[in-house]
Amino acid sequence: MIDLSNYELLWPADLFIAEANHVAASGRRDWTSRAEWLLTEAFQGSSACSDFENLPAAAPKDDPWGQPDLPAWVQAPALTQRTWFRELVDRAKEIRHFTEPRPYWPHRQGRVTPAAPAQPDSVRLGFARLVMEMHGNGYLVEHFGEECVDVDEELPDAAEVLELRLGIAQLWPLKPQRWDEDVFFGLVEVFHDLLSRPRDRYFHDWDRCGWHHREFHAGPARVLYRWRVNRLLAGAGIHYRLADEGEDQGRLVAVTDDARGDLVHRALAVTDPDIKQRTAHAVALYRARSAAIEEKRSAIIALAGILEERRDLIRAELGKPDDGALFMIANKFEIRHRDASQQEDYDPAFLDWIFWWYLATVELTTTLAGRQQAGG
Repeated sequence: MIDLSNYELLWPADLFIAEANHVAASGRRDWTSRAEWLLTEAFQGSSACSDFENLPAAAPKDDPWGQPDLPAWVQAPALTQRTWFRELVDRAKEIRHFTEPRPYWPHRQGRVTPAAPAQPDSVRLGFARLVMEMHGNGYLVEHFGEECVDVDEELPDAAEVLELRLGIAQLWPLKPQRWDEDVFFGLVEVFHDLLSRPRDRYFHDWDRCGWHHREFHAGPARVLYRWRVNRLLAGAGIHYRLADEGEDQGRLVAVTDDARGDLVHRALAVTDPDIKQRTAHAVALYRARSAAIEEKRSAIIALAGILEERRDLIRAELGKPDDGALFMIANKFEIRHRDASQQEDYDPAFLDWIFWWYLATVELTTTLAGRQQAGG
């Protein structure tokens, strides 16, 4: 069994498992180079990659001229690169994540002032370092190109690539000290769409050219980017995060608690494409960074429409008197209709309550409909 105590993950465990399974299932003769690149990226330090490199590619064969074989019950199983890698993947969720070092003696004794909370400038500098790190690992090659001594071609102008997306000139090289909030948040969203992970690389030693990257995939890059950016924003107390799923995936949305985040995930995990699209649209309207009362009201109306279509199901499960109570609020409080009979003098926070209540009810009715279909 592998000793995992010396390894620390820099990636979400699920992302490492997915990429490692892709490497293991590729069947390519050069799979070891891809595995080494993955271990270099996903783990802190070089321990995991070094341990992998030091293992034999295959189990040693019996030496006919050597000592007689030991009985099978005392033989240790031969550990190869493939068996080690497979065990590492199978036990990935046991591996601890890398964290910043615990306070050292002078800090614990109060002789050194603790670091102040992250300020806007330091958050932007941290974001710029993150982008440049991923750039150095080949994640922007598809859009920015990559220099090679053997290729006499002009690379794309990175500043123009960003300007075409954001409409703002001279954003590359990154100069975070010049960004206002809108530029910073705009770049956070733009780089989400530009990144793609190279699953392979090779070293070009002619004239010390360096590493070249290939076989790019946007999905893993975006998962990793969202995870790292969201940790950066949370650490700075910024109440926005990049959405992981839905119509607004990769866009900054207002932070909610974990329970509501789980509810969004469950509500979007529906097989009916029409319901999924309408629910995703409602979620995107509601949690947009710029969402005002009108957007939140529209989100509630979209969810109410789904529930209206499921009224027979609600009556069958809850009973006829209760289904009317479900729609009374949307109908009476100037949400779905606007006339003299509507109640309009209420706190906008009321909309938040209705939205989450309706979204939970949509998720509940999806579950009930699934049970009915399974039973029928």
